[in-house]
Amino acid sequence: MDLSSSFHLYLITPCTHDLSHQPSLEISSLFPMMELKTRLESPIMSSLATYGAFGLVACILINACRQLFFRRKSEPPAVFHWVPYVGNAMSYGMDPVAFFERYRAKYGDIFTFTLFGRKMTCYLGLEGNEFILNGKLQDINTEEIYGPLTIPVFGSDVVYDCPNSKLMEQKKFVKFGLTQQALESHVPLIEKEVVDYIKMNPAWKGSSGTVDISGAMSEITLFTAARSLQGKEVRQKLTADFAKLYHDLDMGFTPLNFLFPWLPLPRNYRRDAAHAKMRAVYMDIINQRRKDGLKSDAEYDMIWNLLNSSYKDGTPVPDKEVAHMMITLLMGGQHSSSSASAWIMLRLAAHPNIAEELFEEQVQNLGQGDKGPLPPLQYSDLDKLPLLRNVVKETLRLHGSIHSILRKVKKPLPIPGTPYVVDTDKVLLASPMVTAASDEFFPDAKSWNPHRWDEPQQGDDTVNDAADLVDYGYGVVSKGTKSPYIPFGAGRHRCIGEKFAYLNLGVIVTTIVRNFKLHTMDGKDGVVPPTDNTSMFARPPQPSFIRWTRRDSN
Repeated sequence: MDLSSSFHLYLITPCTHDLSHQPSLEISSLFPMMELKTRLESPIMSSLATYGAFGLVACILINACRQLFFRRKSEPPAVFHWVPYVGNAMSYGMDPVAFFERYRAKYGDIFTFTLFGRKMTCYLGLEGNEFILNGKLQDINTEEIYGPLTIPVFGSDVVYDCPNSKLMEQKKFVKFGLTQQALESHVPLIEKEVVDYIKMNPAWKGSSGTVDISGAMSEITLFTAARSLQGKEVRQKLTADFAKLYHDLDMGFTPLNFLFPWLPLPRNYRRDAAHAKMRAVYMDIINQRRKDGLKSDAEYDMIWNLLNSSYKDGTPVPDKEVAHMMITLLMGGQHSSSSASAWIMLRLAAHPNIAEELFEEQVQNLGQGDKGPLPPLQYSDLDKLPLLRNVVKETLRLHGSIHSILRKVKKPLPIPGTPYVVDTDKVLLASPMVTAASDEFFPDAKSWNPHRWDEPQQGDDTVNDAADLVDYGYGVVSKGTKSPYIPFGAGRHRCIGEKFAYLNLGVIVTTIVRNFKLHTMDGKDGVVPPTDNTSMFARPPQPSFIRWTRRDSN
């Protein structure tokens, strides 16, 4: 739009120079314009333009008539659109959750909209979450939807480039870093990463200042995830060069690549080059581990675990898959943790009273009153900070990172209790963010109020119904779909890093709050910036600045 506007302004802006003294400009500028005018006035060009206009109008009218008069009774109601193929892309892309809520009010929980030629059938609400997220493998498919987007980033033969049964085994391998013992060991590592970061980063120097909290949290969560889940050796390789590789690889997660993964864009060339280089980094570590064998001082990290893992049929995990699982582990959860931690800081800056309550909670429950500095964090300390957990939960409720969860329909699916059948030309869409922000389940749902969780809520994820538990192949988990609060998804594709996410966010927030007071840039309370929906993840705008004041060290 900027380029076309600039070009248009260039053509219509009158020339203020004396052309009599610039004959070369006269020749180079006027001749092409005269030639362009001649071409446009030619009968052939005029006819083509006329036919093109009539053709466009005809396509629009046919598209409108098809929507208005030719819908089968078994089809859900469709959101009207004028432009063929593009469909409702603009209104959906600007604010997906508002789009869902608007047409849910008009059509109910089930409706279809068009997104660049794809027919997206939304099924919202608790029943929709259950129908889609707990759908049977023979009925719906995830790999066809997410594979083209994720395979160039994660690599081959992992996640969505393998059968679902193999993915379940891979998730079981990765749970090595998510055991109770592992989580306990992660706390001091995460705290040290945060403390070192705020000591070394220039934005946090002095007694007060401003910081791009989106950028800061992106870096902090990358470091904490690498050190705790990947090990010391990988963390040491997170240099500026490695960070550049991560950035180029991360740029592969764009809506454009989701819709058109085959486009030969420069960012995709950089993505592919970054993947090859990052895989080489992991392969060098793996090859050296193979060469050296198990040393007495070896760290039992994730790479060690994967190198000593085998699939159910006895096949050891190939080195290439180890490298690709390590890339997946690094990339997979970092987006949601980065976004969530930034939103928490923005909310605390907008609600400084809650930030002070968090600090006082630490002083009263972890310290010795006013007698000295707070001690280093331990895993058991997090259970003594209920408001901290409520702050994390409330932020995840309002700021989930994924607004649309998609599944490809493999065979016609009748929707129970309705006359509708979803055909194989459709993509099913669930949006747990809709129920999480609904007054039906959370009074005054649009407001950020951590204290709503002081009392048990219908969406409280700390209580599991035994009848709702299931083992998909990587351990017993809750199906989760009965709850209006499912920020980590549900069903067989539920995020296995949920406990780590709460721990990671809790330690990061606790460490920041005990060191700084946070404020908005303009001093206004209660206001946070709007969500940036231009990427694949619902995140704060980048950059997003807040003000901070350092607390007294005592």
